[in-house]
Amino acid sequence: MSDFRKLDEGVYASPQIGLSDIETAQAMGISLIINNRPDGESPDQPSSAEIEFAARAAGMDFCSIPITHAGFSEGQVSAMRTALDAREGPVLAYCRSGTRSTLLWALAEASKGRSPDELTEVAAQAGYDLAPVLAMMDMLAAGAR
Repeated sequence: MSDFRKLDEGVYASPQIGLSDIETAQAMGISLIINNRPDGESPDQPSSAEIEFAARAAGMDFCSIPITHAGFSEGQVSAMRTALDAREGPVLAYCRSGTRSTLLWALAEASKGRSPDELTEVAAQAGYDLAPVLAMMDMLAAGAR
């Protein structure tokens, strides 16, 4: 069952999606699916390749920016920002629970100078807590000014 949570205009985060969620994403007009979950975290998760194949077959773009529990790198933040900036329609980012996708989205937005306070409020409305990356968001937002 799809649990796509709106983060921003045209940006959604979700817990792990399955092949059946591709149809829902397509019906919502999703143009890009971003996988933030490394393959093999759980034996029951579909592989990134399976989701990519289904997404592309449904006319959506796909990219993978896997985030482990080790944290976030500058390269991952930059890759997410690039993917979001290049999008031509709504985006769905997913991981195990949607948290890493939300945290990475917030870091990418902060790197463009968006207010960490605003991002925290938006994420909370979707059920996500940005506290683990608040200091990093502050640093990125300050550097963007």
